[in-house]
Amino acid sequence: MSKETFMIEELVKDLVLKLIEDSDLSVQEALSRVYNSDTYEKILDLKTGLFSQSTAYVYEILKHELQEGKIAEFQNSAK
Repeated sequence: MSKETFMIEELVKDLVLKLIEDSDLSVQEALSRVYNSDTYEKILDLKTGLFSQSTAYVYEILKHELQEGKIAEFQNSAK
């Protein structure tokens, strides 16, 4: 497993746990929301560098997307 893959898996796990905690969702519902989000697509795109950001930062982007229906702007840290 690559370092990036590990980081993505850990980030997704943390995002799912935060959604469950904050929104009282089931594990399946939280997983579905994360995996079907544009935020997740950006996490998978290593060029964005989003996979290496803090859970809190990415969670704010995900929350914005889930509430507003579109992904929030974020600083691309990958150069």
